[in-house]
Amino acid sequence: MVVSDLFEHAAKFFTELQTDICRALAEVDGAADFTTDRWERPGGGGGIARVLEGGALFEKAGVNWSKVDGELPAEIADQMPGEGRAFRASGMSLVLHPRSPMIPTTHANLRCFTKGGALWFGGGADLTPYYLFRDDAVHFHSVLAAACDRHRPVGDYDHFKAWCDEYFFLPHRGETRGVGGVFFDYLGAKGEYPAHQVFDFVRDLGRSFTEAYVPIAQRRQTETYGDLERAWQMRRRGRYVEFNLIYDRGTLFGLKTQGRVESILMSLPPLVRWDYDVMVTPGSPEAELLTHLRPIDWLGRRA
Repeated sequence: MVVSDLFEHAAKFFTELQTDICRALAEVDGAADFTTDRWERPGGGGGIARVLEGGALFEKAGVNWSKVDGELPAEIADQMPGEGRAFRASGMSLVLHPRSPMIPTTHANLRCFTKGGALWFGGGADLTPYYLFRDDAVHFHSVLAAACDRHRPVGDYDHFKAWCDEYFFLPHRGETRGVGGVFFDYLGAKGEYPAHQVFDFVRDLGRSFTEAYVPIAQRRQTETYGDLERAWQMRRRGRYVEFNLIYDRGTLFGLKTQGRVESILMSLPPLVRWDYDVMVTPGSPEAELLTHLRPIDWLGRRA
């Protein structure tokens, strides 16, 4: 399959995945549905932003699809595989901010990129809880690991898990953004695997997302919480904002390539707070979360 054909197949899959995930999320929320906002990029291409706000389960959920093309700034093009500056990119990305602090925020994205004769895939998924439930972290990682293992050696869970822990890290806070997941980039750029095998892995990983996340949301939605837990959730959301605006590659790439700002910043939570120098109570559930914001072998695969 030539590069242009594979790219088109990937773009079609991503838009179908967006539809399937939105349908599943609206069903589990039960009180709200996604709006659809089609947009065009001045430099070439466009996309569809789908956002659910004010739901019973999700305070804000956004699922984006895009297919864009154009010319990269020289400083970005020089850091990527392939010749020239012309590029094409397509992908699906999502961020889900639940209303309850007992349900974790989650992020996932998958993308296909071409530049010159080079084509590669990138993406991943990670989980950001406000209160730690070990079963949730194990479940999330187990589903992602199973998808990776079905496509070895293309899908390398242990490598992608370590990459996720390294990438979703806030150096100025000295903590990971959450309990991790998987992350990869430039997969297939050097021809190390047949392109169709890489695409098969990406499709399987994308289809595994609802299995990884929805059961967690369903089993935590009846957990009780009060003002203390809600305030903690909003403070922790501040960390999420800090990462997305300072370190996230997708956010920075979108802003530097004249992407649509509303879609790029869709990942930000609707309510957030930064309180000065807040200290957690030793031995509290909040303190327990902080002790787990580091690389952890949730599946015992290194034992």
